[in-house]
Amino acid sequence: MPPYRSLGSVPPKRHIAHRREGGYCGEGIYYEEVITTGGFGRAYSIVYHLRPPTRVLRVESAGSVEIDDSDQAELRHHHLKTATIPRSGDIISGRIPILTNKDVTISRCRPATNQSELYRNAAADEVFFVHRGRGTLHTMFGPLAIRPYDYVVIPTCTTYRIEFDPADEADLLVLESAGSVTVPSRYLNPDGQLKLGSPYYERDIHGPGSLDTIDRDEETPVLIRDDRRLTRYVLANHPFDVVGWDGMAYPFTFNADDFEPITGTIHQPPPVQQTFEAPGFVICTFAPRLLDTHPEAIKVPYAHSNVQADEVLYYVRGRFGSRRGIEESSITLHPRGIPHGPHPGTIVASRTMTRTDELAVMVDTIGPLRLTRQAMAMDDPGYPLSWID
Repeated sequence: MPPYRSLGSVPPKRHIAHRREGGYCGEGIYYEEVITTGGFGRAYSIVYHLRPPTRVLRVESAGSVEIDDSDQAELRHHHLKTATIPRSGDIISGRIPILTNKDVTISRCRPATNQSELYRNAAADEVFFVHRGRGTLHTMFGPLAIRPYDYVVIPTCTTYRIEFDPADEADLLVLESAGSVTVPSRYLNPDGQLKLGSPYYERDIHGPGSLDTIDRDEETPVLIRDDRRLTRYVLANHPFDVVGWDGMAYPFTFNADDFEPITGTIHQPPPVQQTFEAPGFVICTFAPRLLDTHPEAIKVPYAHSNVQADEVLYYVRGRFGSRRGIEESSITLHPRGIPHGPHPGTIVASRTMTRTDELAVMVDTIGPLRLTRQAMAMDDPGYPLSWID
């Protein structure tokens, strides 16, 4: 989880009256809401509202989210070209599921409009990788600026609205995680601080820096997702009526260009690029870096047989040294059971190179991934044969 943070007005102790003049029903307090993870056993935040956060006027069915798995007759590598997906919907309705299992769903989103109503995912932590676009994430924790190459991590049950700058055409990779997305435990010392030598530091993690208290006693709809079901809750007031909060459960950003790659004289394995972890999968950042310095080093990744993981790569920027035919916004899936590695000619081409400018996001999953029908429509059927010289 991100570091402890405190904003606005909080009382000196938890679970005591946070006094104010007048207020809702003349009770003279701000209303405490405790947001917990892992039951009551993991990170939490405590938030103080102008009104109780439980004031619901109506509950309405809002349909469901459909994920249409494809029929895959064979096990093979896939190259999905997603750069020209038509723009549609907003960052909620415009998501196109690509790959899914019980732990994570990976989608692409190229929204045509800004989000029109508040949204709350009660089934998953969400991670947006912002390929393009600038804007603001609005939550009860306060506004949070978003810029290109940000990972935007939104904990489960955070009510939010993202507003992108109209001048920017937002382009996103979206991960929905059934479990909490956290900092890898091996990066933390026993005191909970990021270790010296980790590829990023607390200064690289950005949470809200101020509050935007919305004091509106008016009907406010919130679209809530739990599993595939959608429900619209109409609240009696705006839920961002927060005067203060503290804790370690809140949305934050980390920019891929702030990742500090770990390099060596010979090729380092992908775990050194790990950025986040979650139950069933990890997220890694392949950032621009110096290449191996041993005089006989092979400077592109070695051939690899996936024994217990499916590997997904989303190609963001730069020249992708170990692959031919890959372009920006390509997604490759290298599933377990089949070796994969550098394309013919890329080893020779890398010998005189001293650094790489590539930026890519990798997701490695323990459970096998299923492709959706939308993904198969973007698939290059010749990719599995592209290792023939």
